[in-house]
Amino acid sequence: MAGSRRRARILALQTLYEVDTASHPAADVLKRHLEEEGAQHETGMFARQLVEGTLRELNQIDEVIRECAPAWPLEQMAKLDKNILRLAIFEILFDNSATPPKVVINEAVELAKLFGGEASSKFVNGVLGSVVARRA
Repeated sequence: MAGSRRRARILALQTLYEVDTASHPAADVLKRHLEEEGAQHETGMFARQLVEGTLRELNQIDEVIRECAPAWPLEQMAKLDKNILRLAIFEILFDNSATPPKVVINEAVELAKLFGGEASSKFVNGVLGSVVARRA
């Protein structure tokens, strides 16, 4: 199960990144990624939930990022880091799937290590730590 959820997060991240950088329609991008991956139904459902939810709450999520990372304007933030944060903040603050915040942060840090720059994982961890601290 954990493997399929991580796979879904990767597919969701790839989708959000492409939507953010190329402005392609999210549904089309996600469908293509799911088909290319040959993703199982469960993985596709979770990825779709993440993408749709993140985009639905995007304005509020971006406001949270601005508050928790005031030294990093969204426009100057690495697009990959920004989309990892968006995905994780959606899960922590808006998703009701009961994934513990600690698990979400760990998954986001792993995505940052896999796909981000040298400092991405520390940056993501720090911002998400602030998000959780503010929520408590």
